[in-house]
Amino acid sequence: MTRSAEKRQKRWEKLCRDPSLNGLPYKTETNRRGQLILTPISVSRSMRMSSVMRALDDHLSEGESYSSFAIATPGGTKVPDVVWASDGRLDEMQKTGDPTMLAPEICIEVMSDFSDWEEKRHLYLEAGAEEVWVVTEENEVRFFAGEEMEESSVVEEFPSEL
Repeated sequence: MTRSAEKRQKRWEKLCRDPSLNGLPYKTETNRRGQLILTPISVSRSMRMSSVMRALDDHLSEGESYSSFAIATPGGTKVPDVVWASDGRLDEMQKTGDPTMLAPEICIEVMSDFSDWEEKRHLYLEAGAEEVWVVTEENEVRFFAGEEMEESSVVEEFPSEL
């Protein structure tokens, strides 16, 4: 593990222990400099996240979907709205510390007015994600593995609309 990676993990650990941040109604992430980024949570976004998780669980039997999974990236600690990881990947991820330095196979951003999903897409892929999905406000699912794809290669027959 690199010194900068350890530094990012220690910074995140400190933020997680900060009592003034507990219970905030925001998705919490950091930028490259370790500064907090707070994103409001809306009911419609939460409902889309839940729909994605149900659909993942319906299409995949090995592994599990999670919400708000922290990943240490060169751009700060990012928290995809939904992720899916195989059992083997989970074991690998746990060995890298908390937050994980290795992204799950699939990282999903559910769009809102505050989404910076294009930057995050590159960071998740750089951290080892096989695919990054974006769920639009119209419930369309866009699939990326470097470039945009017509469908997921990890989850066959995943719908392009929820």
